Amino acid sequence: MPKAKEKIREFSRIPQGELQRILRGKREKLRELRFNLAAGKVKNVSEIRETKKDIARILTILKQK
Repeated sequence: MPKAKEKIREFSRIPQGELQRILRGKREKLRELRFNLAAGKVKNVSEIRETKKDIARILTILKQK
């Protein structure tokens, strides 16, 4: 099974309040990754893309609930 579908299924099982908390954490992580990218400290650039996709998945699930 593709990794994306597993993440969607995993996120959909989490209660709404917990998803809000995870969303704040992901946004903070993305902010830090962007600062580190500008400073040249990021080794894994694909982590930024994955974090953005996770944020979008969480937002989609929150809108569905």
